[in-house]
Amino acid sequence: MIRLTQGCESPHGLSRPQVRTARFSTLDSSSHPVMEEWRNRRNGKLSIQSPATLLFMAEFLKVSQLSSQHKKPVGLVLQYGTAGFRTNAELLDHIMFRMGLLATLRSKKTKATIGVMVTASHNPEEDNGVKLIDPMGEMVTAAWEGYATQLANAEQDDLLTALKDIIEKEAINMSQGANVFVGKDTRSSSAALSQAVLDGVSALDGQSKDYGLVTTPQLHYMVCCLNTQGKYGDATVEGYYHKLCQAFIQLTKNASNCTDDQKHLSVDGANGIGALKVREMESRLKRELQISLFNDGSKGKLNHQCGADFVKVQQKPPTGLTINPGERGCSFDGDADRIVYYYTDSEGQFHLLDGDKIATLISTYLKELLTQAGLDLKIAVVQTAYANGSSTHYLENTMKLIVRCAKTGVKHLHHAAQEFDIGVYFEANGHGTVLFSKAAEEKIQHLTEDPNTNDESKRAALLLQSTINVINQTVGDAISDMLLIEAILAIKGMTVQQWDAIYSDLPNRQLKVKVSDRRVIDTTDAERRAVSPAGLQEAIDSLVKKYKQARSFVRPSGTEDVVRVYAEAETQESTDALAHEVSLAVYRLAGGVGDEPKPLH
Repeated sequence: MIRLTQGCESPHGLSRPQVRTARFSTLDSSSHPVMEEWRNRRNGKLSIQSPATLLFMAEFLKVSQLSSQHKKPVGLVLQYGTAGFRTNAELLDHIMFRMGLLATLRSKKTKATIGVMVTASHNPEEDNGVKLIDPMGEMVTAAWEGYATQLANAEQDDLLTALKDIIEKEAINMSQGANVFVGKDTRSSSAALSQAVLDGVSALDGQSKDYGLVTTPQLHYMVCCLNTQGKYGDATVEGYYHKLCQAFIQLTKNASNCTDDQKHLSVDGANGIGALKVREMESRLKRELQISLFNDGSKGKLNHQCGADFVKVQQKPPTGLTINPGERGCSFDGDADRIVYYYTDSEGQFHLLDGDKIATLISTYLKELLTQAGLDLKIAVVQTAYANGSSTHYLENTMKLIVRCAKTGVKHLHHAAQEFDIGVYFEANGHGTVLFSKAAEEKIQHLTEDPNTNDESKRAALLLQSTINVINQTVGDAISDMLLIEAILAIKGMTVQQWDAIYSDLPNRQLKVKVSDRRVIDTTDAERRAVSPAGLQEAIDSLVKKYKQARSFVRPSGTEDVVRVYAEAETQESTDALAHEVSLAVYRLAGGVGDEPKPLH
């Protein structure tokens, strides 16, 4: 809807008619005379004559003008994946502007606040990226991921057509208001790129709130708080700290005789936003958790030889962090949505406690509380095919928990976890959280308020309530997960070594095989079995039978022409042999390129 007011100059110096409001019927981009006239006008062939053209220009002129300040490099093609857009920061200005446009459309469509986070997570400092956040703090839907790709890749002259396409397909009422929250990480490129997002929101007359420097999970949290009218919490960074820290302090009141040593934790902030936010938050923990912060951004480079991804891949402590044998350490990634724990033993051996170990600790603790509370709630752990076989075996056979396997990618785990009263999900890389259904939360609440509840049940229900409050249910959150893990270890009086000893990981190996076209590999059963090319799964099955406690699967990369191979077995030697043999089968049956994979030993 356009309003034109008498007495104002139009953008073209034409006198505007008296106040009036107009709606347009669908404008076909190729044949509609208004579009044609508009194109001619832009190409300097025609002066504007018809009121319809003037009105059309008023709607999109601002987009056109501002987009010329955020021009797309000709021929550049990028794909919106699980992590949004992510590449070298110098290539992203136009993407950010267009994601501001898209977030505004999404807000109009959902009649809710949408988030846009400028970050490239665990990527090197020279990269950047952007992710959209849906109304309940979850990741944007698959259809809108497609729109993001479509809008990002439209050449400069086709941007308005691409925009109009989305408006038509989604039947968006353009007179509907829009509100967008924007946050950024600490990269030097983030300030200018987040401004480009704000320009995009402004181009379609959306309202925006710039949160400045926040972790990715904090922005997810803000979006959810606002769209639940404050039921989930106060949509401020202060509100986030207050809710999580109060819940943590309540939980640790149930820990008996914790010494200062047991309360101490070394945190690797990956020289990123997580370090800044831990520093802001730590005074609110009232020394119930005593943090030594390393890689705080004061001198090192973001994610360089530090952070959760480095520790997980390299299987060693981050540079710049020193811990004594037996002491706990943890690492965040660059935008603080992943966490891994570790320690070194008395012989100097490094031990990693990844997402599988974290999920096991949390789900075991929750199951014990449910039993004490006498609550019959369906709890499940959601993993991917990359979860270590030992963790799956322990959860199913020892803890008698439901284990669901989902496709790789956080959004797949999140959706699977929503099917249960309580869904614990973590990827092995340390990204994960816990979801509680509304019914589960209400049952727990009822138990805390019922005068007939016995003391043991009430204590367990109150612990569950504080546990819910310390968890950021919108997305994986390193700060929230850290507080939850620390509270559980304190309540159970458990050392990091005892946690690690719950089960022993099977040796595993991941390899990559280059192929001419990754699409020849098609999988089923949450990516655990290959359905094409013909004969590949049969070959894998026969190779797996040669080794004890063995398992292997292959899946195509989402971004490059490589096939990822995973193998595990009783010994590292068997694991490496199996991984190599499966790689050879992929190379021979799926169109490998370059040299044949060589044995690892």
